[in-house]
Amino acid sequence: MIQPVKQATNERRSLLSFLKNVLIAHWRSLLILLIGVYLPFQFFEILAVKVWQNQAGFPWDIPILLSIHSQARPQLDVVAVILTRFGSAWTVLPIMSAIAIVLWRRKLWRSLAYLLTTGIGSIIINRTAKALMHRVRPQLWLSSAPEFDYAFPSGHAMTSMTLVMILLILAINHPRRWLMLLFGSFYVVAIAWTRLYLGVHFPSDILAGWMVAIAWAIGVSLIIKPYGNRPHPTITQSTVGETNLLPKEKQTLTKDQ
Repeated sequence: MIQPVKQATNERRSLLSFLKNVLIAHWRSLLILLIGVYLPFQFFEILAVKVWQNQAGFPWDIPILLSIHSQARPQLDVVAVILTRFGSAWTVLPIMSAIAIVLWRRKLWRSLAYLLTTGIGSIIINRTAKALMHRVRPQLWLSSAPEFDYAFPSGHAMTSMTLVMILLILAINHPRRWLMLLFGSFYVVAIAWTRLYLGVHFPSDILAGWMVAIAWAIGVSLIIKPYGNRPHPTITQSTVGETNLLPKEKQTLTKDQ
């Protein structure tokens, strides 16, 4: 009787030790998964469920819009109409295409795969969500730049946030990445302001677009792992690291074959 008890105790200790080591080894990835993927998607779900139940959305949607509209001026109308174009897919697409060409020429294929997957996926998610939610845009005043498709989630908010997240993740090892974070934050907030000022989105549309873009960009990065196999990249290591499969990816392909 003593031997089986000791064996069971040792197995439990081994299991606990294994779990502890796994959590310690992957705590950063798990934390990123929780904060960067689960929580934003959970917030998006809350917003989506509320909008699905009630197209009017949240009690604070209309008051925020009216508060912003109370500051309307002819000069601001011009600024908003011009600035909002920088958040559209037609403006962001050439920027991403230019980045993709640079990555391709430098043979940074893993980073290129990440950019393409995240960018294209963001468009698909946005169009699908709009078609499913069918949320009508606010009609509180005559907009200087009216929109005629569905509102939830905001395409401009998703597009601008997706671009910034891609750049931040690709430049995660760059010493001046904080500058990108600073200008990127200003950029997404400015685009969001234009959508609210022009009266073509509810605030909840903007938040939903931000949340799903953040979750998608971080989630894809955890799978594709751009720059994942070289913590201190150099030009020489860059090509080798980005044109080779990671060990886990090679194992997966071997099993499938």
